[in-house]
Amino acid sequence: VQLQASGGGLVQTGGSLRLSCAASGIIFPLNQMGWYRQAPGKQRELVASITPKRTTNYADSVKGRFAISRDNGAKRVYLEMNTLKPEDTAVYYCTANRRGNEYWGQGTQVTVSS
Repeated sequence: VQLQASGGGLVQTGGSLRLSCAASGIIFPLNQMGWYRQAPGKQRELVASITPKRTTNYADSVKGRFAISRDNGAKRVYLEMNTLKPEDTAVYYCTANRRGNEYWGQGTQVTVSS
């Protein structure tokens, strides 16, 4: 199983980024996909998730600013991040979960400058 995240980078406060995660080795349409993040010195936290039926869930801190989506044909999950804040700075990880089997990607760094 491989989850390859990309799209991170350095952006100013108020800017936008779009993260992408390419999945292989899983039956993508049957997996719940998610994005987690971990900031220095902090615990890893769930940012957003999307079920096979495209039900979404967001952390309170990103509601209204971030949007998760999936393309089953391309086996990709996306995280559109708008109105970024310095507190969004973290390594963002893509995850796949089905029937208790959970997989993690390598992470992509997002840095928001003030």
